[in-house]
Amino acid sequence: MTVTVPAEWAPHRAMWVGFPSHAELWQEDLEQAQQEVADLARALAGPGGERVRLMVVGDEAEAAARALLSDTTVEIVRGQFGDIWLRDTGPIFIDDAGKAVAAGFQFNGWGGKYSLEGDDVVAEQIAAASGAPLVRNDFILEGGALDHDGNGTILTTRQCLLNDNRNAGWDEATANAALTQALGAKKVLWLGKGLKNDHTDGHVDNLARFVAPGVVACPMAYGLDDPNADIYGDAAKMLAGMTDSRGSPLQVVRIPSPGKLLDEDGEPIPASHMNFLIANEAVIVPIYAEESGAFAVEVIKGLFPERQVIGLPSTAILTGGGSFHCISQQEPETA
Repeated sequence: MTVTVPAEWAPHRAMWVGFPSHAELWQEDLEQAQQEVADLARALAGPGGERVRLMVVGDEAEAAARALLSDTTVEIVRGQFGDIWLRDTGPIFIDDAGKAVAAGFQFNGWGGKYSLEGDDVVAEQIAAASGAPLVRNDFILEGGALDHDGNGTILTTRQCLLNDNRNAGWDEATANAALTQALGAKKVLWLGKGLKNDHTDGHVDNLARFVAPGVVACPMAYGLDDPNADIYGDAAKMLAGMTDSRGSPLQVVRIPSPGKLLDEDGEPIPASHMNFLIANEAVIVPIYAEESGAFAVEVIKGLFPERQVIGLPSTAILTGGGSFHCISQQEPETA
């Protein structure tokens, strides 16, 4: 079959978002994380022009979500998941000759780091609720490990996709073949490492994103002490020498990083403005610090002139290891 993964800026029928539902995981950050996700859902349903389907687990989480979003069109959907990272546990929707198909993959908790009950059935639930048939693939893959241009070009990192803790023995040729068969990949572009201390082993949606055909955004170090400066520089240099599936050279745009942010142990946090979410009529950008966040929003506005660009806090969500793109999955419109 001839399939493709629509670009994120293509029209969506719905946007799925995970709502923090497990107090034992989020602990003292639960309430703030719920507020941040509710603010995201509100922005998506309002200026974002999305049908938002917010997945919650349990009575308490459902009550919290309804209290925060009672005045919106956000749909509260009861389900099961280990945690909110639907980008990685949910399906990747593909277009198969004008019909939506949900591609499901094996999930092993980002290389065996976090094994949570329910994460292995997220793809099945979202596919069923969307009405799209679920096609299961027998290899391990997280959606945040890939980025797509809608023309069959896929961005990824060797650190994640070729990691032995996912699919032991994979090399570039093996991965290319798997992505071609499952997602209709025409060309895979390989970057090296992702952000420091990223438990996903370098997901590309924190490092480089397509923002238009032939145009890729990646971070620029913010401040002289940015811990990922070398990683950003290497990624930009590699991208500048690449071509997409059409043979067109990539145009590289640099977006300011959040700079040096440390956790309570003094270790760098993998915060990234690249984890923005492209909605039908808006782009929602995660903000971690006021100055760098405002700078990033202004740059991103220039990349999406037909969409409203909105910066929203994501500091509590980040304590779980990700941000807006990580907790969402778009369901594309099809012919």
